[in-house]
Amino acid sequence: MYRASENRYKNMPYRRCGKSGLMLPAISLGLWHNFGNVDIFSQFREIIFSAFDQGITHFDLANNYGPPPGSAEENFGMILKDDLRRYRDEMVISTKAGYGMWPGPYGDWGSRKYLISSLDQSLKRMNLDYVDIFYSHRPDPNTPIEETMTALDHIVRQGKALYVGLSNYSAEQTKEASKVLRELGTPCLIHQPKYSMFERWSENGLLDVLEEDGIGAIAFSPLAQGLLTNKYLKGIPDGSRAAKAHGFLQKDTITEEVINKVKALNDIAEERGQSLAQMAISWLLKDDRVTSVLVGASSVKQLSQNIESVNCLDFGKDELAKIENILK
Repeated sequence: MYRASENRYKNMPYRRCGKSGLMLPAISLGLWHNFGNVDIFSQFREIIFSAFDQGITHFDLANNYGPPPGSAEENFGMILKDDLRRYRDEMVISTKAGYGMWPGPYGDWGSRKYLISSLDQSLKRMNLDYVDIFYSHRPDPNTPIEETMTALDHIVRQGKALYVGLSNYSAEQTKEASKVLRELGTPCLIHQPKYSMFERWSENGLLDVLEEDGIGAIAFSPLAQGLLTNKYLKGIPDGSRAAKAHGFLQKDTITEEVINKVKALNDIAEERGQSLAQMAISWLLKDDRVTSVLVGASSVKQLSQNIESVNCLDFGKDELAKIENILK
């Protein structure tokens, strides 16, 4: 039977999430990839144990994570029931709804019908009475934002979530949603944007809105789907995400210019005594507005290496200038 390390809180820094009372680990574990039924149960079980042993208390899911959709929640629920139940009050568990999950007009986007039904299904899959954070996974252009936010408020009042958050909302949409939630009495806790050295749209107003409204930020895809690792230093390797035609990282986006940027960034990382992946995570965490960085993991070794990023968050002015020059 699994017993958590007694030293699990020794090295991981925790950051306050916006103006709330909730603290999150600087590194959180995302179950977007590698935790579905197509993956090896014993392997991702060990990854979850290792994460918790190293101070990762926040585990992030969504209704459609897998594949197949829903299987990541089911697998996490089994591990929680069999091994982690005694530690439930030490854990922050989040899930989301907003992308297509079941056929018909009620299994997608941001209606009250979909969000509440989806969370009920997620709770059953994970064998939970409540989640700590429930997200609207993306804005719905055809549903009034008041309806989506009122559904989130209702979910908290039902006791099915302790906090609510947004993901993939623009700065303007976030401002509007935050205002509605605040007036309802359920302030927005956190926003989850796609954010990395190669994906910086959140710097164009979103982070300012989050700071102004007291909302935390948790960055997903911090390694740009693996591009900000040493994997692509010599081109596109067989078996990588970019080599798969159906993957999120498309082969035609990895140009010679991009590879040259990756190589130049890797040189700076080596000078810092870090891997490129570690530097990419540290670069995000240098900003106090970023509460946590959401990492995935395909092995315990990879996870541990990424966690080491928290030990080197300081960047000199020259380093930052060199990085900005490369990224232009």
